[in-house]
Amino acid sequence: MLAAKISGCGLVSRAKSPLASVIFFAVLMFFMLVNSIVSNTSLEPVAFTRKEDSHALRTLEVVRKTSSGVVLLPLPLTVSTQNRIIEVDNEHRDSPASSMSGEKEDGVGKFRRKVQEYGIFKSDELTKKFHGRVLGFFNDGCEVHFFMTWFSTVESFGTRETMAVESVFKSHPNGCLMILSRTMDSVRGYRVLKPLLDRGFKVAAVAPDFPFLVKNTPAEAWFNEMKSGKKDPGGIPLAQNLSNLMRLLVLHKYGGVYLDTDFMVLKSFKGLKNTIGAQSIDGVSKNWTRLNNAVLVFDMNHPLLFKFVEEFALTFDGNKWGHNGPYMVSRVVRRVEGRAGYNFTILPPMAFYPVDWIKIGSLFKAPRDRAGSRWVEGKVQQLKGKTYGVHLWECIYGTGKVANYRSNREV
Repeated sequence: MLAAKISGCGLVSRAKSPLASVIFFAVLMFFMLVNSIVSNTSLEPVAFTRKEDSHALRTLEVVRKTSSGVVLLPLPLTVSTQNRIIEVDNEHRDSPASSMSGEKEDGVGKFRRKVQEYGIFKSDELTKKFHGRVLGFFNDGCEVHFFMTWFSTVESFGTRETMAVESVFKSHPNGCLMILSRTMDSVRGYRVLKPLLDRGFKVAAVAPDFPFLVKNTPAEAWFNEMKSGKKDPGGIPLAQNLSNLMRLLVLHKYGGVYLDTDFMVLKSFKGLKNTIGAQSIDGVSKNWTRLNNAVLVFDMNHPLLFKFVEEFALTFDGNKWGHNGPYMVSRVVRRVEGRAGYNFTILPPMAFYPVDWIKIGSLFKAPRDRAGSRWVEGKVQQLKGKTYGVHLWECIYGTGKVANYRSNREV
């Protein structure tokens, strides 16, 4: 069972210290306003900085006063895709939810009895309109096409998720965001999104047609076996793995940018093309050790997406956290990186994952000492020039649980 508190997660909503509240709102304001920050440093191919925890830079107060008045400059992309791959350690090591199996199903039989509860498997009059709705939504007026997935209830689409959506449009006023969700594609879902629509943001919730998306892909047989109850979904919440697959299928079919709903965008993705981000690097070689699939930027029909879908279907394991997600994309890239026909960019952790899941809570609670204060100040300063966004790892406005557990529970 997961601990109630992990790395400060959940402290925001119950912060008792005035200082903690001040720091939280300072950092939060930075997250929401930093979309227009000058970048003087490009992402170098291998030189991922190791000095992030030692720089005592400007204070949070200075960031708050100056961040909204700076002009964004394009960030050159110089990261090579030829970085040597380091052997990834045990798949459960460092996983924020390696023991997350509290709602494990009792095998295939029980799943077969419950299969009708999973609306995602259905194809009805609403979902049959999916393809047409996608094509109609992403018209020529969309600067960047964004996708998110949401498998939970309408009620659980809360403040954090709304802020994540808003952050997309702060950096992309002419962008378009589609939330793939049966629950949000409803009257109640419309009410949740209406404040954003009233501000002129082009966002829509659309019930996906999973049978349509998997058709003629390597995942079609996997999906049919799962739907019929012939395949054991395992102990990991099924919705988590369905989300892992759906993001690949929708990008393969339409292209664009996929974002997790706990990802805060800080600046424009417009210059990114066929990009995936490293979650961690080797301290000595500076080569990436693990990739992550919380942010994916790909053209439609990109060969790497096809390989991801194929690997998902062939090696699916519903009992290992991350096996069909971050570890899966890492396995595939290890095999194809450098091969002809695969053109993609791997960005360093600072691009999408500047703070790992263990430390993210430290940004939203009062530092214990001066060293902690310097770390926060230095980290916030770093975000100004090298970061496209911050993955919050489910750590704020949550229940204290991590690794997309709450937002990906089956409904």
